[in-house]
Amino acid sequence: MKHDLKKRKKLTTLLGLTLDGSRLEGVVLRRTNGSLAQLQKFSAQLALDPLTAAPELVGREIRNHLDAAGVREKNCVAGLPLRWLLTAQTELPAGLPDADAESLLQLEAEKNFHADTESLQISASRCALAGDKKYVLLAGMPNTHVGSLEQVLAAAKLKPVGMALGICALEKSAGSLALVIGENSIGLQVNAGGGVAALRALEGAVENVGGRATLQAGVVSREARITLGQLPPELRDEVKRIRIFGPRDLARELADEMELRFEPLGLKTEVVAGYAADEFGVTLPAEVFFSPAFSLAADFLVQKREVFDFLPPKPNVLEQLLKKYTSGKFGTAGAVAACAVVILLGIFLFQQLELWHYRSQWAHMEKRVADLQNISDEISFYHPWYDETYPGLTILQQLTLAFPENGSVTAKTIEVRDGSTVSCSGNASDNAALISVLGNLRKVDGVRNLKLDQIRGKSPMQFTFDFEYGNGGAK
Repeated sequence: MKHDLKKRKKLTTLLGLTLDGSRLEGVVLRRTNGSLAQLQKFSAQLALDPLTAAPELVGREIRNHLDAAGVREKNCVAGLPLRWLLTAQTELPAGLPDADAESLLQLEAEKNFHADTESLQISASRCALAGDKKYVLLAGMPNTHVGSLEQVLAAAKLKPVGMALGICALEKSAGSLALVIGENSIGLQVNAGGGVAALRALEGAVENVGGRATLQAGVVSREARITLGQLPPELRDEVKRIRIFGPRDLARELADEMELRFEPLGLKTEVVAGYAADEFGVTLPAEVFFSPAFSLAADFLVQKREVFDFLPPKPNVLEQLLKKYTSGKFGTAGAVAACAVVILLGIFLFQQLELWHYRSQWAHMEKRVADLQNISDEISFYHPWYDETYPGLTILQQLTLAFPENGSVTAKTIEVRDGSTVSCSGNASDNAALISVLGNLRKVDGVRNLKLDQIRGKSPMQFTFDFEYGNGGAK
């Protein structure tokens, strides 16, 4: 796993920098005598994309914004966009030694990520489950994205000392579901079990309509419900509040939706307006720039380690020397021969150490592998009981057949819960077309409890209907 603990260099002044869509935000903080002072803050729109444009051009654009804000600090901690992140989930059995746990997580990363693990910077957060088991969130950041951002920062004459996720720095309270409103997406994070249990970027949850940001609050509440439903029950039950970060008007609008949907489930919703007085264990400035950029810089200055840090490890002195001298030509044949001998001895020694390491790992894992094999055999034995009828695809097929081909009725969202409960919303040109669709569905064998929940507007009409699908039962 590529998440070695790096010894941090103690700094007194630092630039926190975050990128959200095309919006660049930054804040310069200084720590003195147990307090933080805010030196500069700025916000700007970037015309160039750091992933697609030439790094030199993007770096020059960022440098121009920094100069305009009077920022001269070179050391920075960069907040990576959540939409760049790949995630996967797994569990660790109780009593697994640390060395074996790391090996198992490496195997799980190779199995669950759709990219070669060598092409990712991988980190993990562990959440406690009953019986000393662990629920693990694996987070992978593509090396290409990290490398592009490093080049951009270098072109802007900045030196990154950390690369982390702004949402994780912003929200650290336990038992919470955090929603951070961005330029065109909303970041979602669930904290439970002493760690981060879920991370998602809800793309398209914020739309720009006529130059004004518009929330898709229903989409956010649905995705939040789905995310909580995918967690183990004991982690899900630990979540007691929803904390919303972002512009006041949008945050209040989203809070109203979340309160309506989740208050019956026992979750309280709050709009976070600022930092608590003891948020970082130091005295904060009177007027705080409340943002992921501030949180990242403050965490680094007070020596708080972020849950996920994707800054690639820097080569040590020996690695730099080897790179320097093996890339050139040696003056004599003796030097070449000596180098070859050293390399061969090193390879042989490395091979022996690797063999010893894996034999030691196998000795610890052999019994557990046998247990897992027994479980696998039982799964194979009971495999004929597994439902291979693909109910989700069947439901989508029946909906497709029920809707007219002329486009007079169209579906906008389709949600299938528990494999049988279906909720569909969309637009209809008139009432007759919608009634025809409902009539077609009622004729389908297996459709029952069909009811029209909501109709709004006239042309087009916006509708929502629900039904249950499965064999048997009255329609």
